[in-house]
Amino acid sequence: MRILWIFLFTISAVFANEYYAKLEPIESYSVKAAVSGKVIYSNSKIEGLKANNSTIIEIDSMVNKVELEQSRNKLKYIDEMIKIEKNNYDRLNQVSSKSAFEKDTQKLKVINLESSKADMIVKIDTLKDTIANKKLVEKSNYIFNIAVKDGDYVNPGTLLYEAKDLSKGKLEIFVPIAQIGEIKNKEIFLDGQKSDVKISKIYEIADSTNISSYKVELIIDNVKTFSRLVKIEFR
Repeated sequence: MRILWIFLFTISAVFANEYYAKLEPIESYSVKAAVSGKVIYSNSKIEGLKANNSTIIEIDSMVNKVELEQSRNKLKYIDEMIKIEKNNYDRLNQVSSKSAFEKDTQKLKVINLESSKADMIVKIDTLKDTIANKKLVEKSNYIFNIAVKDGDYVNPGTLLYEAKDLSKGKLEIFVPIAQIGEIKNKEIFLDGQKSDVKISKIYEIADSTNISSYKVELIIDNVKTFSRLVKIEFR
């Protein structure tokens, strides 16, 4: 019986540092609408492909663009009014016969116009930001899922599409807390082959599901096939 226990303990020790994980993209994104509006373009053809500075979703911004143009014109008019009223104030301020009340009234005109200018600048920046948020372009990510189609009306928070960064891969495993110190100094083998992969990150707070383990993250370069199961060994 003692020999059997020693054998079982040895088997357990051999496989204690062996794990399996699915090779996933390094980042996954769920892109949601920041503004409301009608979808005027949904690039369904790129679903399942890598983007190349591609427009994925565009929300109608025609009214915003008209408002932006008018706001810029208003800002020019306000600037002209400020110049005129400042000149009036400077001339008035040099006339000794004018009362302090008249001078202060003219100064208030300038202050009110300056305040209007500040408000208009904020409005223009807000409109520019709104317009930018209505056209979503992906540089190179893989487009995993497009959740809206032409003609849909979306509100802030509506899921538009999902994208994945395939530039690198990521393996996540859960290692018993007692073994964390041990694996830090060991070489990593993937599918039985020695690799130059290092531990990228150890989350030193126990996972809510795996309450006695820490999550360990490995970053993999030059991934050819994602979503496959990988055997990870620490030797």
